Amino acid sequence: MSNKPPPHPVSPQAPALLSAAASLRQLLDSLSREQRRNQELLASLAYALRSFTNLGRFLELVPLVAARLVEAEGSLLVVFHEDGRLWREYLQATPAEPCAELVRQLAALADGELAALSGDAAVAALLDQRVGRLLGGAQVVATSVVSRSLQRGRLYIFSNRQGFAWSEVHRRHLQLVADLAAVALENETLLQTMRRHERLDRQLSIGAEIQAQLLPDRCPVIDGVELAARCRPAFQVGGDYYDFIPTRPQLLGRRREQARWALVMGDVMGKGVPASLLMTMLRGMLRAEVLSGHSPERILHDLNQLAQEDLAQSHRFVTLFYSDYDPRTHLLRYANAAHNPPLIWRRQRNHVERLDAPGLLIGLQSEADYGLEQIVLDPGDVLLYYTDGVTEATGFSGERFDEERLVRQLQAACRSGIGAQGILDQLFARLDRFVGADRQLDDDASMVVLKVKEELMLPSLPS
Repeated sequence: MSNKPPPHPVSPQAPALLSAAASLRQLLDSLSREQRRNQELLASLAYALRSFTNLGRFLELVPLVAARLVEAEGSLLVVFHEDGRLWREYLQATPAEPCAELVRQLAALADGELAALSGDAAVAALLDQRVGRLLGGAQVVATSVVSRSLQRGRLYIFSNRQGFAWSEVHRRHLQLVADLAAVALENETLLQTMRRHERLDRQLSIGAEIQAQLLPDRCPVIDGVELAARCRPAFQVGGDYYDFIPTRPQLLGRRREQARWALVMGDVMGKGVPASLLMTMLRGMLRAEVLSGHSPERILHDLNQLAQEDLAQSHRFVTLFYSDYDPRTHLLRYANAAHNPPLIWRRQRNHVERLDAPGLLIGLQSEADYGLEQIVLDPGDVLLYYTDGVTEATGFSGERFDEERLVRQLQAACRSGIGAQGILDQLFARLDRFVGADRQLDDDASMVVLKVKEELMLPSLPS
């Protein structure tokens, strides 16, 4: 007799349970494979975003990845410029051949039609309507491509397949792809902005070099006087101008030092490259006029007529103080085209005066007249030419440096007995202290200091 226990009876439900478990395992495996596939697709798109420097190549991948992620038949990407215009060269769709007519029809959409709409929602509604009509009876789902709260495009997926199911996971995937496209568009915007700035910096550097070459690199030697000059542009280039021009350039050596010299200070309204270019043009005109040998008021009159057309087209005007100094007679003749009047410190009286003469801005009126004034400089006298960037410089409190403050600082510097360069350095140091060493000037600031040497000077007889 056997002692084996009788076998357990097999449940009739066991094969069904085993089949259900296998099906569940297969489903989980399928979902896991789909999840890995989707992760790989998103990872490849993210890698392309980091690696591609060509925006078009990246945007080509966007509809392809979007369609595969949600298992749709096709996808369409529509992007806009920052100003809202349709970015036609970046219209992308997949599959390419079946969607060619769709892309062509959308590219034909007039910019004015989009510009006439009010708000991103209206633009999105128009595009959705247009895309839906072009795709016929296909099921269409769309989301916006948004960068810095600005709609930069629309991403569509579509399918004609029966049973196409749209889920919350699909929605998240589509939005993620749209967000990556937005990052790419923003990167392109920043890249273009950086390139524009680089080009501008290069242009400004070239302009600064040219301007530095046009301004005197050193002051000339003029008999009986000391000279010092400096221009500090608010930007790399500016519209301030000063010059020392020999009225008889053919003379050399000592004879040149004793001949009459023109001393000029000017300022084009505005800053930057346009102002610098206009001042460069005026410099050439003025130097030609000086050779005529005319008196200061005649030179300003002729310069105004010559520059009238060019200044009128640019809608800019120029202030200009023109003077000439004769070292033999110590006579300074001058005329003023509405420039800041130079200041002269009279050593004997310890007093500061303004040198002014009537006259309009250069370029304001074709038939303008200019007055002529003159003054004899005495030993120790100091003459300061300056532009309005000095007196209109603002401090931390918003207060201007102003002419009164400049007069006080000039008196203090002149009383110390230092030379022209020392006076100039001290005035700029006072200006920097007032504005703040770490703050940029609001406007170009230029100063020229002329100091008559204090040794006894006797008028020379004409040779």
